[in-house]
Amino acid sequence: MTESVTTAALTAELTEKYGAGTTEKLISYIDMVLDRNQYINLTAVRDRDEAMQKHLADSLSAAVLPEFGKAEKIIDVGTGAGFPGALLAIAYPEKQFTLLDSTQKRLRVIDEFADTLGVRNIRTVHARAEEIQKKAEFSCAYDMCVSRAVASLDKLSGWCLPFVRKGGTFAAYKGSNYREELIQAEKSLKKFKGRLDRVVAVDSGTEDISGHVLLVISKQ
Repeated sequence: MTESVTTAALTAELTEKYGAGTTEKLISYIDMVLDRNQYINLTAVRDRDEAMQKHLADSLSAAVLPEFGKAEKIIDVGTGAGFPGALLAIAYPEKQFTLLDSTQKRLRVIDEFADTLGVRNIRTVHARAEEIQKKAEFSCAYDMCVSRAVASLDKLSGWCLPFVRKGGTFAAYKGSNYREELIQAEKSLKKFKGRLDRVVAVDSGTEDISGHVLLVISKQ
């Protein structure tokens, strides 16, 4: 398969950062998702170049956060096809990832792909966040929670923050309409002891908030 200029540039960037072996695994994961997507609905994105940007590059964007660098245990709520959790797990094998979703068939696919690629730091959990967040095994048990393209911040705050330990971080992947979501989520954030620390652009790691962003929320 001939790579586009955009994909080739991203591949080169990933190789420089993560090495050839890890980059190969990351791209293979995307290719496996797109291939399986013909038989089971994993993503609305069908084009490989688009998937490389919208799923691979975007998923890895949380790695720019210092809080991610310090985190050892991370939970991805509403992981879907493994975005961002599975890709972050591939890139950072020293960290432990729990991938939570209410759709079991997607989790089975993630388990299969992880086994194929030799990824050993992923645990998938089939449940709804609100059903398990109070269980001792999961409550306040994670250094960081990530969630991407799942629901409004108002709902996400109640689903995600209970998993985060005091002093930990919830990183929500959001679009340019995040300001409205923040206003609507004020009560929920307060209820679940979350405080917005900053808004970070996913493409640069700076506080340029014109496109996709990470809402970095600390657990008080």
